Amino acid sequence: MMSSYKELKQECYQANMQLNDLGLVIYTFGNVSAVDREKEVFAIKPSGVPYEDLKPEDIVILDFENNVIEGEMRPSSDTKTHAFLYKNWENIGGIAHTHATYSVAWAQSQKDIPIFGTTHADHLTEDIPCAAPMRDDLIEGNYEHNTGIQILDCFKEKGISYEEVPMVLLGNHGPFTWGKNAAKAVYHSKVLEAVAEMAFLTLQINPDAPRLKDSLIKKHYERKHGKDAYYGQK
Repeated sequence: MMSSYKELKQECYQANMQLNDLGLVIYTFGNVSAVDREKEVFAIKPSGVPYEDLKPEDIVILDFENNVIEGEMRPSSDTKTHAFLYKNWENIGGIAHTHATYSVAWAQSQKDIPIFGTTHADHLTEDIPCAAPMRDDLIEGNYEHNTGIQILDCFKEKGISYEEVPMVLLGNHGPFTWGKNAAKAVYHSKVLEAVAEMAFLTLQINPDAPRLKDSLIKKHYERKHGKDAYYGQK
């Protein structure tokens, strides 16, 4: 019987394979999901399946309450985090989670990534936030669901928008990114890892490196994303 979620599964599969191709995951770590807002379901990688063995038909379909709609395999252990974010942030179409080296190093340091240069400013105008390590009561509870709470609390406390800042570090854990679709979520994962590495190297060369000045932040962000953007082709 043909699946009614074939396209959604394919989108999710391709994004997960790209995560692997970009060197953002090791072994079976990491996952990407893709959402269908009309059907109120999302697709996600099955738990613990090596990327070289993964097939589109292995992708699991769930509703926002974490009920499996289609799929024989157990979904990613991070599924409840994805579901929570989809329920609370209506304008995201894909989510990615990695254990990429430099992103995780910043998360383990419990530090925001400062906006040092124009590569960072091409994508967002804020420091990349690092959420505080999860509270003990949340760890002892519904851990993966509560990871979503941890992310939302970080954005509320810092007064930032998930649409303007499509990435976060979780203290002592690692990065989550999102976008208009699964491919864009993966794109943001790669950008985050690159910026994390650049920031690390910057501080090795000059521990007192200054934050990028506001005029350059504004210029580089708006030439790509502003109302009069002129980067790329129309």
